[in-house]
Amino acid sequence: YTAGGKVKEDSWFKSLFVRKVDPRKDAHSHLLAKKEDNNLYKIQFHNVKPECLEAYNELCEGVLPSIHEDPEYPCELVGTWNTWYGEQDQAVHLWRYRGGYPALTEVMNKLRQNKGFMDYRSERGKMLLSRRNQLLLEFSFWNEPAPRPGPNIYELRSYQLRPGTMIEWGNYWARAIEIRQQNQEAVGGFFSQIGSLYTVHHLWAYKDLQSRENIRNAAWQREGWDKIVYYTVPLIQHMESRIMIPMKTSPLQ
Repeated sequence: YTAGGKVKEDSWFKSLFVRKVDPRKDAHSHLLAKKEDNNLYKIQFHNVKPECLEAYNELCEGVLPSIHEDPEYPCELVGTWNTWYGEQDQAVHLWRYRGGYPALTEVMNKLRQNKGFMDYRSERGKMLLSRRNQLLLEFSFWNEPAPRPGPNIYELRSYQLRPGTMIEWGNYWARAIEIRQQNQEAVGGFFSQIGSLYTVHHLWAYKDLQSRENIRNAAWQREGWDKIVYYTVPLIQHMESRIMIPMKTSPLQ
């Protein structure tokens, strides 16, 4: 680098950081999550027996919207999908609990008294090979996921970060999201609290696979994107991409 170029590079690098943090004093959940609300998210991954997938979808479509629409439950179904590319015969459900952990506990207790839901869960159990879930918080710099019309395909990009790098990731992506919002493709960004830790999920919407490729390629033409990728790749231990198709009753279509 020339002296001037080096100064410019250092200045750009420092501008990535939203604020200075002392990791000894602040949990990343306090620094990175939204302050104005108290939302908690749950993501569920259900691996379905291949011969049961259609019946499983019908079962979910008959029960999950009723919970979403019932004002007695402080939760909302953000989206529900089948994986198209990635792990096959899989369903992914994303729930929002307005009120954090108390809302989650309230919903769990009420569902235990809901015969329709307990019957659904019993029937669902016969169709599954395995299931897992995570509790998530939302990055402060992402928009809250809101219902959108379709048809769209969705990409869930999941990153397993190196322990201790979540703050750094958040600081880079606070800048990156400005670049990736040009086509309104950014749906939501989350980081795990319970379940597999140091996990980040980014949810994107595209009209189709070709549109996805075009939009992702266009990001490389935007100033700063190459540097963000350069600095964030070393933070990742493992990453996975799922292309998902919304179920009929998903608020995200």
